[in-house]
Amino acid sequence: MARKFKDCFDDSYARMLAAKLSAAAPAFREEVFLRMLMGQLDNLEFSGRVDRIARALDASLPGAYAEKLSVFAAILGAPLATETGMFTEGWWLWPIARYVEHHATEDCAASVAFIRELTRRHTGEFAVRPLLKANPETMMRVMLAWSRDVDVHVRRLASEGVRIRLPWARKLTVALERFGEFRALLANLKDDPSRFVQKSVGNNLNDLFKEAPDKAAAIIRDWEAMPCSRATQWIIRHGSRNLKK
Repeated sequence: MARKFKDCFDDSYARMLAAKLSAAAPAFREEVFLRMLMGQLDNLEFSGRVDRIARALDASLPGAYAEKLSVFAAILGAPLATETGMFTEGWWLWPIARYVEHHATEDCAASVAFIRELTRRHTGEFAVRPLLKANPETMMRVMLAWSRDVDVHVRRLASEGVRIRLPWARKLTVALERFGEFRALLANLKDDPSRFVQKSVGNNLNDLFKEAPDKAAAIIRDWEAMPCSRATQWIIRHGSRNLKK
């Protein structure tokens, strides 16, 4: 029987993460971290395991939130060399991403800087959403800047983070509430050469069709009023796919 993904977050994972943190932060309380986790994960589902590890991180790593982010940044490792790998190579960062998701609003600037680096190894799509909800004006400026980033993972995050119906996440309506900025963000990405990014933009349109079909149709009309690149054509087809059903 194939091993379930949740089972990657077990006692051996706890020891591995503890070793990384101990090397990066001498003040890390390894015994506290392991006492909270060893033998405590097996009966939990995926989300429960990740949440418990995130709580153990908080309890065992002293210092303010921004100081903890500095420790996490020290163990991230090299960015992914390709578009793939966020859940195959960077999977072990999930509890750190969950910790940031829970605490991001404690220091918006520190969180933004860390999430940009996190998403280049794993994903920041969940961690960024509390910031978008709490500080939509500031964060939409950040997302617009990220939509022009040189890194494909950061550009994808600009789109994926603002999705209304991101799978496994709570509904987020910043795309509707700040529609002008959302529209500009998608326009920045509609000709992106990466299918990784194109798929996210198409999924954004698909979400929008379910919530505000007139707004989704208006975006597409604007794009189709000018010569469309192959990327834009693909995004429109992907974003409109459920209209044919």
